[in-house]
Amino acid sequence: MDSIKFDYSKICNFVTKEEMIALYPEARQALKSLKEGTGKGSDFLGWLNLPVEITSEQLADIEKTAAELRARTQVMVVIGIGGSYLGARAVIEALADSFHNYENTGMKVIFAGHNIGEDYYHELIHYLQNKEFGICVISKSGTTTEPAIAFRLLKELLEAKVGKEEAGKRIVAITDASKGALRTLADQEGYKTFVIPDNVGGRFSVLTPVGLLPIAIAGFDIKELVQGAIEMRKACIDDEKSIALEYAVARTALYRKGYAVELLANFNPKLHYITEWWKQLYGESEGKANKGIFPAGVDFTTDLHSMGQYIQQGVRMLMETVISVGKPHYQVQIPSDAANLDKLNFLAGKRVDEVNKMAELGTQIAHVDGGVPNMKVCMPALTAQYIGQLFYFFELACGISGSMLGVNPFDQPGVEAYKNNMFALLD
Repeated sequence: MDSIKFDYSKICNFVTKEEMIALYPEARQALKSLKEGTGKGSDFLGWLNLPVEITSEQLADIEKTAAELRARTQVMVVIGIGGSYLGARAVIEALADSFHNYENTGMKVIFAGHNIGEDYYHELIHYLQNKEFGICVISKSGTTTEPAIAFRLLKELLEAKVGKEEAGKRIVAITDASKGALRTLADQEGYKTFVIPDNVGGRFSVLTPVGLLPIAIAGFDIKELVQGAIEMRKACIDDEKSIALEYAVARTALYRKGYAVELLANFNPKLHYITEWWKQLYGESEGKANKGIFPAGVDFTTDLHSMGQYIQQGVRMLMETVISVGKPHYQVQIPSDAANLDKLNFLAGKRVDEVNKMAELGTQIAHVDGGVPNMKVCMPALTAQYIGQLFYFFELACGISGSMLGVNPFDQPGVEAYKNNMFALLD
């Protein structure tokens, strides 16, 4: 089985082998408590076995619904926030043509409910007025402010445009099995529904209908995505020195040495939303009780021209994990130029990816020399299979490292603070 790989050899100048070895019993105990359901937050461990518990019937239902929506619509608006949209967007942006939304043909999947921007909604409504669109609304309760506002606006627009009956055939609700405002409305209106499992938190929900339906609507192979997660689960769940354990141990060892910020870096612009998904996964899971590694993201080489100076010579509190993609889908060669005014003829005939790979290696060397511990996650290619592997790898490592911190990795009590203040200010 070809698989993603993890390399932490470049942290040896920052953490000793003995310090790493000393942490493995703690990491193995954390993994054991996850598998046995004895640790903090054990009510939310449904993601652990989710890849092998998804049935072919469930996948077929998702694919059938996606096909029906694709036949009825040109644009699908996915309404959700946090884990209710980031996983799906990460996969779609990674696998789609970079300019697919600028083309006049093909299915478009766009997103709403992840902000409260008035101009954004004015422009979205204007965009949708002349489009055949549908809505995939994702909310366990149906009362989360941002998605609820978006759904009110777009449901009204859709019903005015095509009528209540046809709108009901273009709306899919992914919500609680039996309770909540969205479940009540969906039952009343007869919307097609899918269930968010009670034991799977939002940031771990990409392999539930929350992520799978939008990905299928966009036209990508959800079976391949799930298969990748199955492969990584098999490789990691019973292995006492798997790459998930290694990553959890390495970042914990660095954290305990004072490296409190982790940069997830990539050299492929298609991975931007993978980073956004990862930031929520680790930020919401670990940032509690005045503890936790702060997750940040950078897109290289772009951000080397903005954040590169700080990374190289700023406060030495940073560790860096790079997602490296081995093989691009296409080949583009750099041409020769007779005038050679830019002095780049030495690159003529080389592939763009060869230059990018040398930038990646040169950056790693520079950052390690500058005092930034560097780890690398290597993906053979950017496919649904390897993205499925990557998701499960990060999720399992997160559960392990969160447990090693001594926090509950599966709750998020702090996110209610801003809501309480907002509602009080709105009377």
